[in-house]
Amino acid sequence: MASLFDKMENVRNRDGSIPESETERLRTLLEVSDELDHIADLDSLLDRILLEARSFTNADAGTIYLKDGDQLRFSYNSQAGHLMSGDPNQKKSIYLNHVMPVDEHSIAGYVALTSDTLIIDDAYKIGSDVPYRFNPAFDKSSGYRTVSMLTVPLKTNRGTTVGVMQLVNALEPASKKPVPFQSRDRLYVSLFARNAAVAIERASLTRLIILRMIRMAALRDPRETGPHVNRVAAYSIEIYQHYAEMHKVPSHEIKRNKDILRLGAMMHDVGKIAIPDAILKKPGPLTPEERLVMQQHSVFGARLFPEKESRLDVVAAEIALNHHERWDGTGYPGKIGDIFAEPIVMGSGKKEKEIPLFGRIVALADVYDALVSKRTYKEPWDDWQVLDTIRSGAGTQFDPTIVKVFFSIYEVIKAIRMRYAEDESSRG
Repeated sequence: MASLFDKMENVRNRDGSIPESETERLRTLLEVSDELDHIADLDSLLDRILLEARSFTNADAGTIYLKDGDQLRFSYNSQAGHLMSGDPNQKKSIYLNHVMPVDEHSIAGYVALTSDTLIIDDAYKIGSDVPYRFNPAFDKSSGYRTVSMLTVPLKTNRGTTVGVMQLVNALEPASKKPVPFQSRDRLYVSLFARNAAVAIERASLTRLIILRMIRMAALRDPRETGPHVNRVAAYSIEIYQHYAEMHKVPSHEIKRNKDILRLGAMMHDVGKIAIPDAILKKPGPLTPEERLVMQQHSVFGARLFPEKESRLDVVAAEIALNHHERWDGTGYPGKIGDIFAEPIVMGSGKKEKEIPLFGRIVALADVYDALVSKRTYKEPWDDWQVLDTIRSGAGTQFDPTIVKVFFSIYEVIKAIRMRYAEDESSRG
């Protein structure tokens, strides 16, 4: 802690001491930085990083771009909302597929290139003596008005730049009007960004390991691609968040559940690795006996996560086991007392809320992505066909409330589909 306090020159009293309020603020920063190490999912981590950075600076909005080769890819956006107008789901979809080069022409690109932190008092009044310029396109599209900006590099202790964090519109507490960021904001956010970058690097590695496991499964079943599982996971957490907000779930619980749901949803079909090739890769329709063997992948998947002490194992097993159950009770594998018992004996289907919530959500997300995607055995369906199928499945195949949420956020769903598109395998 001493090394951090040594950097507090700008906030010291005349006698060299640090005001108690600033000491408490720094302690909070250190505590939050430590908590970042316990967040496993990358998107949940980015959400927490932006939430805390905005809190430190009283910023109205923020964006994180992650470095992808020589580009910055939009990865997370957070806005308080009182300066926004219109449909928030449409606003969110504006950002999802945005990339920019790492160069000196954009503000974020310049910070990624140089590792300099920039404080800009008015984005529309940047002088001609600097190479970067503010792009007003997002303001025009979203109805937002950017004034002050604080842009910091996300750089690890090893000197690796993993991305850029951009905070927008520091707000004056009483009037809620945008004011310039202060030098102390720069100090706190820069300290926080260093710890955040390390956490991002770790979470990115966790996701990479999961994707490698999925690629192993893809060697057996080419339908299980990285883009497919990323889409299913991303659809699932968006549906869950809106469902949970509708049911007044506390925000801290929503964040914790999204963290685990994304990872669990990505592994929904890993049990297919235990299905024989003759069935898994059969080009024609399956016989009733073969179909029964194929259905066992849900049980095999659940068996891969036996550690009940791990929240991730519990959720991953729950999703793998239940994502083919149907709201009307005609799904599979049904009610099984011991998933490790041999031979596997399918039970009567779980019905309605006997099916765990995450299983109901992933069931819809998985079917939607299968229908809109090209596969060796089918062309992608037109959107109207897909939406009609999902709408008609409400109350039979799908939880009708989940279907309602799906349609309410469909602009975001389409943007996610575009973001994780795969050549020749997805339309969007």
